[in-house]
Amino acid sequence: MALTPQQLDRHKRHILLKEIGGPGVQKLLNAKVSIIGAGALGGPCAMYLAAAGVSEIELWDADTVDRSNLQRQVQFTEIDIGEAKVRCLAARLKAANSDCHVSVQPRRWHTAQKLSGDILIDATDNFETRFELNRVAHASGRILVSGAATRWSGQVSVFASGGASGTPCYQCFVPEAPPEAEACEDVGVVGPVTGIVASHMALETVKLITGAGQPLIGKISVLDGLGGVTRQIGLPRDPACPVCGEKSDV
Repeated sequence: MALTPQQLDRHKRHILLKEIGGPGVQKLLNAKVSIIGAGALGGPCAMYLAAAGVSEIELWDADTVDRSNLQRQVQFTEIDIGEAKVRCLAARLKAANSDCHVSVQPRRWHTAQKLSGDILIDATDNFETRFELNRVAHASGRILVSGAATRWSGQVSVFASGGASGTPCYQCFVPEAPPEAEACEDVGVVGPVTGIVASHMALETVKLITGAGQPLIGKISVLDGLGGVTRQIGLPRDPACPVCGEKSDV
């Protein structure tokens, strides 16, 4: 299907890139993603994906906007306080790209609830949901883009264990929830760090959709905001992993 004059104008910066071009833009216009979490990571990630032309974005989050969110969740404003995050974010996405179809789920996602996206984006802040999403992604053969941020640091990775033989899943990286997992509300987080992580999550998703470059499969990108350093760490598959290991029941 040929691009309209409006689409050609909107996406010409992507069309100029040999790694994306017209075919890549077409892939973006036909892509469907599910974003679980509409806060500091999911919000900016969704905004970049809608701007890039992603056709369908599904948003899951049970929270309402709180004043304390405004320090880093740049998709919201003071007039949004008290409103459902997914509804406010959906309005921003539609305002940025009226061709983007946005579905909202103002509730917490659980395993029994179907996700419509071909790519799953984990922008949550608790290990229970991260583990559930990982199992669903592996069992369904879908790719999982994962990000996290706390204090001055952040990390991004891509997990494709359900479709790429021998590659790790999220639980190879985090076998079990740490006994004293740090939450942003307890230890703090620098706003721009969440923006960097969210942008990197969107970048990995665009690469996966268009086939450009090398996605972070089997690798983790770690950001040290205080030191101004980003490094990549290789992540091997764990043969004993309960999700993708040799004795997995998934």
